[in-house]
Amino acid sequence: MDIPELIRKEGLRRGLSHKTIRTYRYCVRKFFNWCKKEPNEIKKADVKSYLDIMIGKGTCGNTINVNLNALKFFYGSVLNRRLMVNIRYSKTPKSLPIVLTKEEIARLINSISNPKHKLMAKLMYSAGLRVSELVHLKPENLDIKNGYGWVRHGKGNKDRMFVIAESIKEELASYISKECTSPDSYIFRGFNGHLTTASVRSVIKNARKHAKLSKHAHPHTLRHSFSTHLIENGSSVAEVQSLLGHSSAETTMVYLHIASPKMIGTKSPIDSLQIM
Repeated sequence: MDIPELIRKEGLRRGLSHKTIRTYRYCVRKFFNWCKKEPNEIKKADVKSYLDIMIGKGTCGNTINVNLNALKFFYGSVLNRRLMVNIRYSKTPKSLPIVLTKEEIARLINSISNPKHKLMAKLMYSAGLRVSELVHLKPENLDIKNGYGWVRHGKGNKDRMFVIAESIKEELASYISKECTSPDSYIFRGFNGHLTTASVRSVIKNARKHAKLSKHAHPHTLRHSFSTHLIENGSSVAEVQSLLGHSSAETTMVYLHIASPKMIGTKSPIDSLQIM
């Protein structure tokens, strides 16, 4: 039984992203390397024992859940076995994402001297792009004149529209005309195709140091900041949800908890009381 190939084929059939398929293949392979049994010999107790060992090692809840989801997919979707029934998810603590203020965003971007790198940071923040979405952008995905672009096959293998800020239209168009040889070439190219996500992370890490920011900023921090600032500027959760490509409004609601109460017009009830 070629387990990785079975997972790949079923994952593609169900529309899973390539990243999710790779993760599931890795997790399932790791489980069988530990268990040393044939897939049809596996019992629910084997899975529970494996997860107990991970918990005992202090593995974070998210990692445990990913491994459990991979095994659920393999047995439930690939082998059509109800092996994972009643195996509970690990509870993970809910923590609010780190968000930079508008002033901190300006400091971060202004600290970048390389024009290409500075444009990448501007585009990530102004459009709320994930780093993987940024590096896969092509000129054919953009309609700069009308101020919008498309993420193709983003997270969950979904397409979505994003806005192109007025302030970067001219710079973006000029960069593409100079650097991109064809509409289907990558906008931000590396040695072997598109720029790597690791390279972008390094750019933001160095920018944070040069800007002397105390917060731990990374590329996704720009997306979190974009979402929070939209809500502070009066955008609705539904509008932000659409721009972020979230399937559920509940995911987007977290930014309501981060947005400055002053910015969104929320006042404490004590302000209306006569207290000496």
